[in-house]
Amino acid sequence: MQFEIPKIKQEAGGLTEKALDIHANAIFLVPVQDFDANVLPFGKEIAKRLKRAGHKLDSDKPFVTDLPNPNATRIALAGIDPASSAFERLTLARRLVAAHKGQKPQQIAVACFGLKPNEAGRACEAVLAALLAADFPMPDYKSKPDKPSRLSEIHIYGHASVDGYARTIAEARGNNLARWLTALPPNELTPGNYRRRIEKLAREQGWKAEFLDIKKLKARGAGAFLAVAQGSPEPDAGILHLRYTPKKPSSKATLALVGKGICFDTGGTNLKPAKYMHGMHEDMEGSAVALGTLLALTELKADFSIDCWLALAQNHIGPKAYKQNDVVKAANGKTIEIIHTDAEGRMVLADTLYFASREKPKLIVDYATLTGACVGALSTRMSGTLTNREKLVPVLIEAGTASGERVWPFPLPKDYEDALKSDIADIKQCTLDNDADHILAATFLKKFLVNDPDWVHVDLSAGNHKGGLAHIPTDTTGFGVRFTLNLLMDQKVLS
Repeated sequence: MQFEIPKIKQEAGGLTEKALDIHANAIFLVPVQDFDANVLPFGKEIAKRLKRAGHKLDSDKPFVTDLPNPNATRIALAGIDPASSAFERLTLARRLVAAHKGQKPQQIAVACFGLKPNEAGRACEAVLAALLAADFPMPDYKSKPDKPSRLSEIHIYGHASVDGYARTIAEARGNNLARWLTALPPNELTPGNYRRRIEKLAREQGWKAEFLDIKKLKARGAGAFLAVAQGSPEPDAGILHLRYTPKKPSSKATLALVGKGICFDTGGTNLKPAKYMHGMHEDMEGSAVALGTLLALTELKADFSIDCWLALAQNHIGPKAYKQNDVVKAANGKTIEIIHTDAEGRMVLADTLYFASREKPKLIVDYATLTGACVGALSTRMSGTLTNREKLVPVLIEAGTASGERVWPFPLPKDYEDALKSDIADIKQCTLDNDADHILAATFLKKFLVNDPDWVHVDLSAGNHKGGLAHIPTDTTGFGVRFTLNLLMDQKVLS
C-alpha cells in the first residue's frame, strides 16, 4: 500500500521565460495587493488578458490561459491574500490544480512572484498538498480503466522549503492511504482482508501488531464489540492493535489512535433503506484515518510512542444478529441495553476505547463516521469534535482552522447522561430520538474510558463531501490526518 510521490525540485530563484519553455503546465502565485505583471514571464501579455477577461486577483477562482511560447504553456494564475484562511488557501489550490487535469501533465511548475516569504511558503505548501492529492490514483475496477497519468516531477520556483516539505508529503501519504482504503468496495475490503493488508503494512513500517480475534475478545469479555460481530457469516471481526515505538528511547507521553472500522453497515435488524445503505462501505473511514495518521507520524519519525487500535467488523443482518432490547456486557463490566442496532459504531468503539485507555496513554484521539446528527448540525463541510477536557476546546478549533480541516467542538454536559439511563441495564446504547445523537454517542463512549486520559472524539461528518473538500478533489476526503498532525505538532497537546 505504498504509492510513489513525484520528485519535488526547488529553485529559490524565480521562473524565467527561458525556464518556462520546458514546462507545458504551470501555476503562478502572485500577491493580491501591489501586483506587478512585469515580473512574470510574458507579463505584459498576461496583464492584457487579465484586463480583457475582467478577472480580479481576489477571486476565489484561478485565471487560466495558454501562453504564446513554443510549448503553449498553460498557466493557472491566482492572487494570494495573506488574510485568507487555510481552508480558503487549500480550496484555491485544488482549483489551480484542477485547471491542468485535462492535459494530464507529467511535470508541472509552481512559481511565486512578489510574495513575502511566509506567504510564499503557505501558498506553495497548499498547492503541493493539492497536487499530491490529485495525483493519487483511487481504486478503479472498470474493465477498461483509463490509463492513469501521473506526475513525475513538481518544480517549485521562488521559494524553497528547508525540509523539502517533509510534513506535507507525510500528510499526503497518510491521507492517500485513508482515502484509498475507504474507497475499496465491501466485497474487497472485508474485515479479514483489511486486517491482512494492515499487517503487511505493519511489517513494512516496523510496527508491532496483535489481533484480538473473536476467541480472544470473548475471553476478555468484550460483549459490546461481539454483539455487533455476531451477525456476520464470517468470524473475521476483531480489534487490531498496532504499536509504533521511536528508535531512540523516549520519556514522552504516549498517544493512542482509535478508529471505527465497520467495513459495511446494513443497519442490522433495524435495516437501513437503500438510500442510506448506499455508501456504507465507507463506514470504516475512521479506522483508515487512524491508520493514515499513524503512517504520517511514522514517516516523520515521531519521538513518542503510539498505539493504534482498529475495530474491524461488519454490521450484518441475519438470524444471529443482535437486536433491540438485548442486554450485553462490555469488557469494563458495564451492561448495555440495545435500543437501535444501527448504532453499532459506539458499540465496537466502547470496548476498543476501554482496551486503549487501560494502557494509560496521555491522549486518545478516536475517529468515526458515527452519527447523522453531526452531519445535520455541521453539514459535510467540517467535522465535529467532543472532548472530556474543556481546556482543549479552543485548541481543537485552532487546529482545525490552521490545518484547513475544520472542526467544531460540541459540549458534553453531565445532564445529557439522563437520556441514557436504562431501567434494566447500566446504560442505554442510544435513544430512539435523533436529538443531539452526536452528543449522546460521545456521552456513551466516555463511560468506557479508564485512567482518565485526555480524550478527543472526532465525528467524521466531513468524511465524504461531494466534489471534494479543501485540497482533496475526491468525494472521499480522508479527513483527519492533517488536523491531527496540527493538533500534535503545532498545538502540542501531548506536551
